[in-house]
Amino acid sequence: MPEAAEMLQILDAAGKASGKVPSDLTKDDFRALFHAMVTTRVFDQRGLNLQRQGRIGFFVPGVGQEASQVGVGYAIRPEDWIYPSYRMHSVALLKGVPLRTMLDQLWGNATDLSKGRQMPNHFSFRQIHWVSISSPIGTQISQAAGTARAAQIRGDDTVAWAWFGDGGTSSNDFHAGMNFAGVWKAPCVFVCENNHWAISVPHDRQTASATFAQKAKAYGMRGIRVDGNDVLAVYQAAKEARELALAGEGPTLLETVTFRMGPHSSSDDPSRYQPEGLKEEWEEKDPIERYRAFLKSKRLWTKAWEEEFTAAFQEALVTAINEAESAPAPAIETLFEDVYAEIPQGLAEQRDALLEQIRRGGDIEDTGGAFPL
Repeated sequence: MPEAAEMLQILDAAGKASGKVPSDLTKDDFRALFHAMVTTRVFDQRGLNLQRQGRIGFFVPGVGQEASQVGVGYAIRPEDWIYPSYRMHSVALLKGVPLRTMLDQLWGNATDLSKGRQMPNHFSFRQIHWVSISSPIGTQISQAAGTARAAQIRGDDTVAWAWFGDGGTSSNDFHAGMNFAGVWKAPCVFVCENNHWAISVPHDRQTASATFAQKAKAYGMRGIRVDGNDVLAVYQAAKEARELALAGEGPTLLETVTFRMGPHSSSDDPSRYQPEGLKEEWEEKDPIERYRAFLKSKRLWTKAWEEEFTAAFQEALVTAINEAESAPAPAIETLFEDVYAEIPQGLAEQRDALLEQIRRGGDIEDTGGAFPL
Protein backbone atom coordinates (compact mmCIF):
# COMPACT_ATOMS: atom_id res chain seq x y z
CA MET A 1 0.00 0.00 0.00
CA PRO A 2 1.19 3.60 -0.59
CA GLU A 3 2.51 5.87 2.12
CA ALA A 4 0.02 8.23 3.76
CA ALA A 5 1.19 11.16 1.62
CA GLU A 6 0.58 9.23 -1.61
CA MET A 7 -2.83 8.31 -2.97
CA LEU A 8 -3.95 4.84 -4.03
CA GLN A 9 -5.74 4.86 -7.37
CA ILE A 10 -6.77 2.06 -9.72
CA LEU A 11 -9.08 3.91 -12.13
CA ASP A 12 -8.03 7.20 -13.64
CA ALA A 13 -10.49 10.04 -14.27
CA ALA A 14 -11.52 8.47 -17.59
CA GLY A 15 -12.27 5.09 -15.98
CA LYS A 16 -9.19 3.37 -17.37
CA ALA A 17 -7.45 0.92 -15.06
CA SER A 18 -4.00 2.30 -14.33
CA GLY A 19 -3.45 -0.06 -11.39
CA LYS A 20 -4.14 -3.68 -10.52
CA VAL A 21 -7.86 -4.44 -10.37
CA PRO A 22 -8.88 -6.45 -7.25
CA SER A 23 -8.59 -10.08 -8.28
CA ASP A 24 -11.31 -11.36 -5.94
CA LEU A 25 -14.08 -9.39 -7.65
CA THR A 26 -16.23 -11.29 -10.17
CA LYS A 27 -18.30 -9.87 -13.00
CA ASP A 28 -21.32 -9.97 -10.70
CA ASP A 29 -19.39 -8.02 -8.07
CA PHE A 30 -18.41 -5.36 -10.59
CA ARG A 31 -22.05 -4.91 -11.54
CA ALA A 32 -23.22 -4.95 -7.91
CA LEU A 33 -20.90 -2.06 -7.07
CA PHE A 34 -22.37 -0.01 -9.89
CA HIS A 35 -25.94 -0.92 -8.96
CA ALA A 36 -25.31 0.23 -5.38
CA MET A 37 -23.79 3.54 -6.47
CA VAL A 38 -26.58 4.41 -8.92
CA THR A 39 -29.44 3.47 -6.59
CA THR A 40 -27.81 5.46 -3.79
CA ARG A 41 -27.83 8.57 -5.95
CA VAL A 42 -31.47 8.01 -6.89
CA PHE A 43 -32.33 7.68 -3.19
CA ASP A 44 -30.40 10.87 -2.42
CA GLN A 45 -32.11 12.90 -5.11
CA ARG A 46 -35.55 11.70 -4.07
CA GLY A 47 -34.84 12.32 -0.39
CA LEU A 48 -33.81 15.92 -1.00
CA ASN A 49 -36.89 16.43 -3.19
CA LEU A 50 -39.13 15.11 -0.41
CA GLN A 51 -37.70 17.67 1.97
CA ARG A 52 -38.07 20.50 -0.55
CA GLN A 53 -41.71 19.47 -1.01
CA GLY A 54 -42.27 19.76 2.74
CA ARG A 55 -43.06 16.07 3.12
CA ILE A 56 -40.15 15.33 5.46
CA GLY A 57 -38.37 17.77 7.74
CA PHE A 58 -34.71 17.12 7.03
CA PHE A 59 -32.38 15.18 4.74
CA VAL A 60 -28.61 14.65 4.47
CA PRO A 61 -27.54 13.81 0.89
CA GLY A 62 -24.22 12.26 -0.11
CA VAL A 63 -24.07 12.95 -3.84
CA GLY A 64 -20.52 12.52 -5.08
CA GLN A 65 -19.44 10.22 -2.27
CA GLU A 66 -20.95 6.99 -3.61
CA ALA A 67 -17.64 5.31 -4.46
CA SER A 68 -16.10 6.20 -1.10
CA GLN A 69 -18.97 4.60 0.79
CA VAL A 70 -19.91 1.68 -1.43
CA GLY A 71 -16.28 0.66 -1.87
CA VAL A 72 -15.79 0.39 1.89
CA GLY A 73 -19.22 -1.13 2.39
CA TYR A 74 -18.45 -3.94 -0.02
CA ALA A 75 -15.51 -5.00 2.17
CA ILE A 76 -17.65 -5.25 5.31
CA ARG A 77 -18.72 -8.72 6.39
CA PRO A 78 -22.03 -9.54 8.16
CA GLU A 79 -20.28 -10.16 11.49
CA ASP A 80 -18.69 -6.69 11.51
CA TRP A 81 -19.98 -3.66 13.40
CA ILE A 82 -20.85 -0.40 11.66
CA TYR A 83 -20.51 3.02 13.30
CA PRO A 84 -21.61 5.44 10.58
CA SER A 85 -21.85 9.17 10.17
CA TYR A 86 -25.09 10.66 8.93
CA ARG A 87 -24.86 10.45 5.16
CA MET A 88 -24.19 6.73 5.04
CA HIS A 89 -27.50 5.34 3.75
CA SER A 90 -25.55 3.98 0.76
CA VAL A 91 -24.18 1.21 2.99
CA ALA A 92 -27.63 0.44 4.39
CA LEU A 93 -28.97 0.03 0.85
CA LEU A 94 -25.96 -2.10 -0.08
CA LYS A 95 -26.55 -4.38 2.91
CA GLY A 96 -30.20 -4.92 1.99
CA VAL A 97 -32.03 -2.79 4.55
CA PRO A 98 -35.61 -2.49 3.21
CA LEU A 99 -36.57 0.84 1.69
CA ARG A 100 -39.67 0.99 3.85
CA THR A 101 -37.56 0.67 7.00
CA MET A 102 -35.37 3.58 5.92
CA LEU A 103 -38.27 5.78 4.86
CA ASP A 104 -40.22 5.12 8.04
CA GLN A 105 -37.29 6.71 9.87
CA LEU A 106 -37.35 9.78 7.62
CA TRP A 107 -40.99 10.33 8.57
CA GLY A 108 -40.65 9.20 12.19
CA ASN A 109 -43.95 7.35 11.96
CA ALA A 110 -45.50 4.58 14.06
CA THR A 111 -43.52 1.85 12.29
CA ASP A 112 -40.19 3.67 12.59
CA LEU A 113 -37.72 1.50 14.51
CA SER A 114 -36.75 4.59 16.53
CA LYS A 115 -40.41 5.51 17.14
CA GLY A 116 -39.85 9.02 15.85
CA ARG A 117 -37.25 9.87 18.47
CA GLN A 118 -34.27 10.38 16.19
CA MET A 119 -33.57 13.09 13.63
CA PRO A 120 -34.18 12.03 10.02
CA ASN A 121 -31.20 10.21 8.47
CA HIS A 122 -30.03 9.08 11.92
CA PHE A 123 -30.64 5.41 11.26
CA SER A 124 -30.18 2.37 13.49
CA PHE A 125 -30.35 -1.16 12.06
CA ARG A 126 -29.72 -3.93 14.53
CA GLN A 127 -30.01 -6.64 11.87
CA ILE A 128 -26.80 -5.47 10.19
CA HIS A 129 -24.94 -4.38 13.36
CA TRP A 130 -25.48 -0.72 12.42
CA VAL A 131 -25.24 1.36 15.60
CA SER A 132 -27.43 4.46 15.82
CA ILE A 133 -26.05 7.59 14.21
CA SER A 134 -25.61 10.56 16.55
CA SER A 135 -25.61 14.26 15.76
CA PRO A 136 -22.59 15.16 17.93
CA ILE A 137 -19.53 14.99 15.71
CA GLY A 138 -17.09 12.13 16.27
CA THR A 139 -18.75 10.27 19.13
CA GLN A 140 -18.91 7.09 17.05
CA ILE A 141 -15.10 6.97 16.75
CA SER A 142 -14.46 6.08 20.39
CA GLN A 143 -17.50 3.79 20.41
CA ALA A 144 -16.11 1.80 17.49
CA ALA A 145 -12.72 1.57 19.19
CA GLY A 146 -14.39 0.17 22.29
CA THR A 147 -16.36 -2.37 20.29
CA ALA A 148 -13.19 -3.47 18.51
CA ARG A 149 -11.36 -3.90 21.81
CA ALA A 150 -14.27 -5.93 23.23
CA ALA A 151 -14.21 -8.21 20.17
CA GLN A 152 -10.47 -8.60 20.64
CA ILE A 153 -10.90 -9.66 24.28
CA ARG A 154 -13.68 -12.10 23.39
CA GLY A 155 -11.72 -13.57 20.51
CA ASP A 156 -14.41 -12.73 17.96
CA ASP A 157 -13.43 -12.60 14.29
CA THR A 158 -15.05 -9.26 13.71
CA VAL A 159 -14.00 -5.74 12.78
CA ALA A 160 -15.53 -2.41 13.83
CA TRP A 161 -15.81 0.30 11.18
CA ALA A 162 -16.10 4.00 12.02
CA TRP A 163 -16.93 6.74 9.51
CA PHE A 164 -16.42 10.46 9.93
CA GLY A 165 -15.69 13.49 7.80
CA ASP A 166 -12.61 15.68 7.65
CA GLY A 167 -14.27 17.89 10.25
CA GLY A 168 -14.61 14.92 12.58
CA THR A 169 -10.83 14.78 12.96
CA SER A 170 -11.06 17.95 15.04
CA SER A 171 -13.31 16.28 17.62
CA ASN A 172 -12.13 15.07 21.01
CA ASP A 173 -13.36 11.57 20.25
CA PHE A 174 -11.07 11.33 17.23
CA HIS A 175 -8.02 11.51 19.47
CA ALA A 176 -9.51 9.31 22.19
CA GLY A 177 -10.72 6.62 19.79
CA MET A 178 -7.60 6.55 17.63
CA ASN A 179 -5.29 6.51 20.65
CA PHE A 180 -7.22 3.75 22.40
CA ALA A 181 -7.40 1.55 19.29
CA GLY A 182 -3.74 2.14 18.48
CA VAL A 183 -2.53 1.21 21.97
CA TRP A 184 -4.48 -2.04 21.99
CA LYS A 185 -4.05 -2.84 18.27
CA ALA A 186 -7.81 -3.24 18.22
CA PRO A 187 -9.43 -4.62 15.04
CA CYS A 188 -10.91 -1.33 13.85
CA VAL A 189 -10.92 0.54 10.55
CA PHE A 190 -11.37 4.30 10.72
CA VAL A 191 -12.72 5.84 7.52
CA CYS A 192 -12.20 9.58 7.13
CA GLU A 193 -14.25 10.76 4.17
CA ASN A 194 -12.38 13.88 3.18
CA ASN A 195 -15.13 15.57 1.18
CA HIS A 196 -13.30 18.90 1.60
CA TRP A 197 -16.01 20.68 3.59
CA ALA A 198 -17.23 20.38 7.19
CA ILE A 199 -20.37 22.32 6.32
CA SER A 200 -18.73 25.66 5.41
CA VAL A 201 -15.24 25.05 6.81
CA PRO A 202 -12.76 23.96 4.12
CA HIS A 203 -10.40 21.09 4.87
CA ASP A 204 -7.31 23.34 4.83
CA ARG A 205 -8.80 25.26 7.78
CA GLN A 206 -9.44 22.00 9.60
CA THR A 207 -5.83 20.87 9.97
CA ALA A 208 -2.25 21.94 9.30
CA SER A 209 -1.35 18.38 8.28
CA ALA A 210 -0.65 17.77 4.62
CA THR A 211 -3.07 14.82 4.69
CA PHE A 212 -5.50 13.32 7.17
CA ALA A 213 -4.07 9.84 6.62
CA GLN A 214 -0.71 10.87 8.05
CA LYS A 215 -2.34 11.54 11.41
CA ALA A 216 -2.38 7.75 11.86
CA LYS A 217 1.37 7.69 12.48
CA ALA A 218 1.02 9.49 15.80
CA TYR A 219 -1.31 6.73 17.01
CA GLY A 220 0.90 3.85 15.90
CA MET A 221 -1.29 2.62 13.07
CA ARG A 222 -1.28 2.58 9.29
CA GLY A 223 -2.62 5.54 7.37
CA ILE A 224 -3.74 5.02 3.79
CA ARG A 225 -4.84 7.80 1.42
CA VAL A 226 -7.07 6.60 -1.39
CA ASP A 227 -8.90 8.20 -4.30
CA GLY A 228 -12.41 8.28 -2.87
CA ASN A 229 -13.98 8.60 -6.32
CA ASP A 230 -12.41 5.31 -7.41
CA VAL A 231 -14.64 2.55 -6.06
CA LEU A 232 -12.14 -0.22 -6.87
CA ALA A 233 -9.27 1.50 -5.06
CA VAL A 234 -11.48 2.16 -2.03
CA TYR A 235 -12.59 -1.47 -1.93
CA GLN A 236 -9.02 -2.72 -2.22
CA ALA A 237 -7.80 -0.49 0.61
CA ALA A 238 -10.74 -1.39 2.86
CA LYS A 239 -10.40 -5.13 2.20
CA GLU A 240 -6.70 -5.10 3.06
CA ALA A 241 -7.34 -3.02 6.19
CA ARG A 242 -9.88 -5.57 7.37
CA GLU A 243 -7.55 -8.50 6.71
CA LEU A 244 -4.74 -6.84 8.64
CA ALA A 245 -7.05 -6.02 11.56
CA LEU A 246 -8.16 -9.66 11.85
CA ALA A 247 -4.56 -10.82 11.61
CA GLY A 248 -3.75 -8.88 14.77
CA GLU A 249 -1.90 -6.10 12.94
CA GLY A 250 -4.01 -3.36 14.48
CA PRO A 251 -6.24 -0.60 13.11
CA THR A 252 -5.98 1.44 9.92
CA LEU A 253 -6.99 5.01 9.14
CA LEU A 254 -8.32 5.31 5.58
CA GLU A 255 -8.60 8.78 4.11
CA THR A 256 -10.90 8.67 1.08
CA VAL A 257 -10.40 11.84 -0.94
CA THR A 258 -13.75 12.80 -2.46
CA PHE A 259 -16.12 15.77 -2.72
CA ARG A 260 -19.62 16.57 -1.53
CA MET A 261 -21.35 17.62 -4.76
CA GLY A 262 -24.26 19.28 -3.02
CA PRO A 263 -25.36 20.73 0.32
CA HIS A 264 -24.20 19.44 3.67
CA SER A 265 -27.87 18.95 4.46
CA SER A 266 -31.23 20.20 3.24
CA SER A 267 -30.64 23.28 5.42
CA ASP A 268 -27.40 24.25 3.69
CA ASP A 269 -26.55 26.34 0.61
CA PRO A 270 -22.95 25.60 -0.51
CA SER A 271 -23.01 28.41 -3.07
CA ARG A 272 -22.63 30.83 -0.13
CA TYR A 273 -19.16 29.58 0.79
CA GLN A 274 -17.69 27.44 -2.02
CA PRO A 275 -15.64 29.12 -4.77
CA GLU A 276 -17.35 29.48 -8.12
CA GLY A 277 -16.55 26.60 -10.46
CA LEU A 278 -15.41 24.18 -7.74
CA LYS A 279 -18.47 21.93 -8.01
CA GLU A 280 -18.14 21.80 -11.81
CA GLU A 281 -14.48 20.84 -11.42
CA TRP A 282 -15.40 17.87 -9.26
CA GLU A 283 -18.31 16.87 -11.47
CA GLU A 284 -15.66 16.01 -14.05
CA LYS A 285 -14.47 13.41 -11.53
CA ASP A 286 -17.95 11.99 -10.89
CA PRO A 287 -17.42 8.50 -9.38
CA ILE A 288 -20.42 7.02 -11.16
CA GLU A 289 -19.36 8.29 -14.57
CA ARG A 290 -15.82 7.05 -13.98
CA TYR A 291 -16.94 3.57 -12.98
CA ARG A 292 -19.49 3.37 -15.79
CA ALA A 293 -16.67 3.99 -18.26
CA PHE A 294 -14.69 1.13 -16.69
CA LEU A 295 -17.65 -1.26 -16.98
CA LYS A 296 -18.15 -0.25 -20.60
CA SER A 297 -14.52 -1.10 -21.35
CA LYS A 298 -15.12 -4.56 -19.85
CA ARG A 299 -18.41 -4.99 -21.72
CA LEU A 300 -20.24 -5.29 -18.40
CA TRP A 301 -22.59 -2.32 -18.90
CA THR A 302 -25.45 -1.61 -21.25
CA LYS A 303 -27.84 1.29 -21.26
CA ALA A 304 -30.80 -1.10 -21.17
CA TRP A 305 -29.47 -2.83 -18.05
CA GLU A 306 -28.98 0.42 -16.15
CA GLU A 307 -32.36 1.77 -17.21
CA GLU A 308 -34.05 -1.47 -16.16
CA PHE A 309 -32.65 -1.67 -12.63
CA THR A 310 -33.02 2.09 -12.10
CA ALA A 311 -36.69 1.99 -13.10
CA ALA A 312 -37.30 -1.00 -10.82
CA PHE A 313 -35.66 0.81 -7.91
CA GLN A 314 -37.62 3.99 -8.53
CA GLU A 315 -40.86 2.01 -8.59
CA ALA A 316 -40.00 0.31 -5.30
CA LEU A 317 -39.03 3.68 -3.86
CA VAL A 318 -42.38 5.26 -4.79
CA THR A 319 -44.24 2.37 -3.16
CA ALA A 320 -42.20 2.64 0.03
CA ILE A 321 -42.64 6.44 0.13
CA ASN A 322 -46.41 6.18 -0.20
CA GLU A 323 -46.60 3.57 2.55
CA ALA A 324 -44.33 5.46 4.94
CA GLU A 325 -46.10 8.77 4.34
CA SER A 326 -49.52 7.28 4.98
CA ALA A 327 -48.50 5.53 8.22
CA PRO A 328 -49.78 7.18 11.42
CA ALA A 329 -47.61 9.00 13.93
CA PRO A 330 -46.29 7.05 16.92
CA ALA A 331 -48.80 6.58 19.72
CA ILE A 332 -48.36 9.20 22.42
CA GLU A 333 -47.76 6.58 25.14
CA THR A 334 -44.60 5.41 23.35
CA LEU A 335 -42.95 8.54 24.78
CA PHE A 336 -42.72 6.67 28.07
CA GLU A 337 -41.50 3.30 26.76
CA ASP A 338 -38.06 1.70 26.32
CA VAL A 339 -36.27 3.65 29.03
CA TYR A 340 -36.91 1.30 31.97
CA ALA A 341 -37.63 -2.43 32.02
CA GLU A 342 -40.48 -1.57 34.39
CA ILE A 343 -41.85 1.98 34.31
CA PRO A 344 -41.30 3.72 37.69
CA GLN A 345 -44.37 4.94 39.52
CA GLY A 346 -43.61 8.62 38.93
CA LEU A 347 -43.23 8.17 35.18
CA ALA A 348 -46.35 6.01 35.03
CA GLU A 349 -48.30 8.77 36.78
CA GLN A 350 -47.08 11.33 34.23
CA ARG A 351 -48.13 9.02 31.39
CA ASP A 352 -51.56 8.42 32.87
CA ALA A 353 -52.07 12.15 33.48
CA LEU A 354 -51.18 12.98 29.89
CA LEU A 355 -53.49 10.30 28.50
CA GLU A 356 -56.30 11.54 30.73
CA GLN A 357 -55.72 15.10 29.54
CA ILE A 358 -56.01 13.92 25.94
CA ARG A 359 -59.14 11.93 26.77
CA ARG A 360 -60.79 15.00 28.21
CA GLY A 361 -59.51 17.72 25.92
CA GLY A 362 -58.72 15.95 22.67
CA ASP A 363 -55.41 15.37 20.90
CA ILE A 364 -52.46 17.62 21.62
CA GLU A 365 -52.47 20.51 19.18
CA ASP A 366 -49.80 20.57 16.45
CA THR A 367 -48.45 24.13 16.65
CA GLY A 368 -46.83 23.80 13.24
CA GLY A 369 -43.34 24.70 14.39
CA ALA A 370 -40.72 24.40 11.66
CA PHE A 371 -38.04 21.74 11.88
CA PRO A 372 -35.17 23.35 13.86
CA LEU A 373 -32.41 22.66 11.32
